[in-house]
Amino acid sequence: MSLSEHAATSARRHIAVVGLGSIGGVIAGTLHAAGRHEVTACARRGIERLIVERPDRTIEARPRVLTDAASADIHDWVLLCTKAQDTASSAPWLQRLCGHGTRVAVLQNGIGHVERLAPFVGPATIVPTIVYYNGERLAPDRVRYRRASDYDFAVSDDANGHAFVELLEGTGMQILVSPDFKTMAWRKLLLNAVANPITALTLQRQGVFRGEDMGALVLSALEEAAAVARADGARVADDEASKLRAMLTTFPPDAGTSMYFDRLAGRRSEVDALTGAVVAAGERHQIATPLCRLLLTLMRAADAGPIPGLMENVK
Repeated sequence: MSLSEHAATSARRHIAVVGLGSIGGVIAGTLHAAGRHEVTACARRGIERLIVERPDRTIEARPRVLTDAASADIHDWVLLCTKAQDTASSAPWLQRLCGHGTRVAVLQNGIGHVERLAPFVGPATIVPTIVYYNGERLAPDRVRYRRASDYDFAVSDDANGHAFVELLEGTGMQILVSPDFKTMAWRKLLLNAVANPITALTLQRQGVFRGEDMGALVLSALEEAAAVARADGARVADDEASKLRAMLTTFPPDAGTSMYFDRLAGRRSEVDALTGAVVAAGERHQIATPLCRLLLTLMRAADAGPIPGLMENVK
């Protein structure tokens, strides 16, 4: 074995991807196709293959798939790709997969990754990430990847963040290493907290944000949320809201959001982890958030009354 081959083998990791939805399907298929690590997909149902549609190519991956947490063992890395509200239900997987040397990368929306995961991962190390790419689940074994930013991920500029960058080498994923992760996380939350419920409530994809009236509403809601972010310690610029509102008009008009897809499928959305997080932080800092609270209330009502057959009637 050559020195380079030995280095590649010694760096090989055992990675478990928990959740094969839009985000988990993309990263599981992409990591497996890169061929540098052993990838195990942890899902409710088994699949024979995993197809990832990308603008430049289509990946067909065949990772090991587990459907029973009792059959799992300790891995070097766990990539938690469930929705934030499903974290507790992932506990059986996390208990089996995590050990003293395990790193758990959190590929979830929202803030407070460490606090949310700490009760479930034992001695494992939690690695917060910010996911920027747009994923769409087309079938149980097929997902679509769209780049929605200059980067696919952001991580903190520390040993764990750099370890995550090393883990994804060879995948083509672009990763931003930031010394101010809190501000980056809040900046992403501002977009999600406002854009996600609007797409879900209107049952329209990202193109909905290109209308003038909608732009004015979005800007006001973003300004409201940005004030909360500043009070919480994020270094959000005075014109952050207008920049984010402009950014929304650059996304592909046919791209959806997680809440949009959840509502179509009749699943409970992650509105409490997104818009709810802004409202809760506003309460802590005594900042009024009437527009975000309105979006939160309406989205909770939509979650409580799913419409049968909605997916078949919405293009």
